Amino acid sequence: MTIKVFTAKKIITMNPSWPDGTAVAVRDGRILEVGSMESLSPWLARDEHEVVDFGDAIILPGLIDPHLHPVMAAVLLPMHFVTALEWVLPWQTVPACPDQESYRQKIVELESEMVGDEPFFTWGYHASWHGDMSRKLLDEISSTRPMVVWHRSFHEVYLNSAMLELLEITLDKVGARQQIDFERGHFYEVGLGYAIQKLNRFIMSDEWIRTGLGRLKQIVHLGGHTTVGDLAVGLFDYELERALSVSVLDQANVPFRVLGVPHAATTASLKGGHKEVVAHINELQGSDTSRIRHGKHIKVFTDGAFFSELAMLQEPGYLDGHHGEWLMTPEEFEATVREYWQAEFAIHVHCTGDLGLELAIDTLEKMQREKPRFNHGYTIEHFGFSNPEQVARLGTLGAMISANVYYLFELSEQYAIHSVGFERAYTMSRLGTAVAHDIPVALHSDFPMAPATPLKNAWIACSRQNASGNTAGIEESVSVVDALRAITIDAAAVLGMQDEVGSIRAGKIADFTVIDRDPIEEGEDALRDANVIATVFEGEVFMLD
Repeated sequence: MTIKVFTAKKIITMNPSWPDGTAVAVRDGRILEVGSMESLSPWLARDEHEVVDFGDAIILPGLIDPHLHPVMAAVLLPMHFVTALEWVLPWQTVPACPDQESYRQKIVELESEMVGDEPFFTWGYHASWHGDMSRKLLDEISSTRPMVVWHRSFHEVYLNSAMLELLEITLDKVGARQQIDFERGHFYEVGLGYAIQKLNRFIMSDEWIRTGLGRLKQIVHLGGHTTVGDLAVGLFDYELERALSVSVLDQANVPFRVLGVPHAATTASLKGGHKEVVAHINELQGSDTSRIRHGKHIKVFTDGAFFSELAMLQEPGYLDGHHGEWLMTPEEFEATVREYWQAEFAIHVHCTGDLGLELAIDTLEKMQREKPRFNHGYTIEHFGFSNPEQVARLGTLGAMISANVYYLFELSEQYAIHSVGFERAYTMSRLGTAVAHDIPVALHSDFPMAPATPLKNAWIACSRQNASGNTAGIEESVSVVDALRAITIDAAAVLGMQDEVGSIRAGKIADFTVIDRDPIEEGEDALRDANVIATVFEGEVFMLD
């Protein structure tokens, strides 16, 4: 078989013992060797070869987002994006609506442009910028058109009266369900699940979801990804989501793979219990394709959404005195973790507040006493608020961190002033301390909670700059090399794929991301300013338009 040789100004391997080169040889989708055209000659003298020259560009390992939501993104991407900050999407740039007046004007404008009785869906609302939201306010915009405002966090929706009527949601039917304020049309956290069941007739329709997944493919490729983790398969409909992943994403024109990690609670509800989920995931082992993977991973939840200010906080709590919401009681959380720990799963814990983190750490410590495990894959997902002592414990217990550092960029200034004060707001995403404790740290987008732009998220981790232009907790910054590790080899470790992807070395899958500047030579701003030229997935080139 013909050898492909990819050449560039520089290849950054993320392999400390063989850190760079100018050429990499690939055969049948696997790396033969990294070096120079001269050092590759023992291979090239034996077989025919062709050269793919990227000129003055830089080749990185294929970028990895270990926590992204393809189906959630597909649900939201067909909606009207109305957000506090500007969003750049492949098909449009969404202007910022940073205050209450501009937000409501935009909603009124978009609704007025619609024809017929089609329901109106929008995503991006956040009270810190846009003020109060309620059924009454939506009814003032339209008393006849069904309307849905999906919160920036995804964990909340607001429905107007027309939508409640269309979905046949009444006060009697809601009954004593938790985390639903029927009068305000507000469904959040556990209550969101009830609303989603009703809204699925729209948001999980074949036309809607295929449109959304088509847009998602553009976004993932534009970000330079070759591997993503789908963290919470089953949030809407487990079997449908898996079927869609196969039919839409397991195709030759898709330049990335997806590792599916089931949502423990919803999947257990479908399958009949956690033991049944363990058996189901075990049965999936060995059914992987190039693009659809099934590992022994599961996702569980401690506390509420960071964007919703429902992260559970230790004292002194939030400025207004509240402390957040549990998504599972501590007793339920511990029992759930035990099921999967005993079955030797990698457990991903959605964890946003320092009280939620305390529960996650205490539970891990208890599990290690009951059944000691090495390389166990217990990963703190999101990692919003924490304290230094907690990070030290995570290091001692062998945990990993997959952090949403975009929290710092979008929310640190707002939360400093309106939510938790400056100390905790400016030290959210405490990555410098984590690296100092030798904890593997990955960066994720949780897309659509943050733009799927791993290089720019790596820049945030280095610079600690927020959207207001202020430096927030520079002591928690990381180096350019550590930031690159967080979107390559350490991100691979979070997904349990570090032996296959995440660095460029002999034997690994030939996944590369080609960019137009060298962040190691030029410094952290090159992470922010870099453009992705192409990706290489299993040895095949996918150029960006």
